[in-house]
Amino acid sequence: MMNTRICLLLLAALSVLASCRKEDPTYQVNEVGLLPSTAGKTKLKTNEQYVAILHANLFQKALSANQLFDIAQCMESIGDQELAREVLISNFMNKTGVIIPTDSIMRSNLDYFVTESYKRFFIRLPTEAEKAWMKNFISTDPNITPELVYFSFALSDEYMYY
Repeated sequence: MMNTRICLLLLAALSVLASCRKEDPTYQVNEVGLLPSTAGKTKLKTNEQYVAILHANLFQKALSANQLFDIAQCMESIGDQELAREVLISNFMNKTGVIIPTDSIMRSNLDYFVTESYKRFFIRLPTEAEKAWMKNFISTDPNITPELVYFSFALSDEYMYY
């Protein structure tokens, strides 16, 4: 009887020790390649390309070869290229013939405005997160104008690449 008690206690102790072992969980996770929406844009635009594309985006027509050459030469003579782009965008925005929607048109259909701006400047559709952020940004700030939106698109890092 004593042997059976000892055996039962020993068996109970072993079962407790065996059940307390920590097992490493295994999770089934699918590998997903996450790339930014700009992942395919790896080549930096030259000054000539930047000027020509910017003019086409703002005026919906091509710039003459002579004007393109003159503006590109001027940009190359300026050391601070970001400042040169800011001045160029500002000058283009102040010229007659620039095609920018009015503030009321922008605010009347933000989905359309945001999507068309991405297609116009980045040649792609916005992600849902980008669309939601832009719509929220524009709708919560009455001082945001289509000119400011276009200005920021034209100065963005993504716009510098193709």
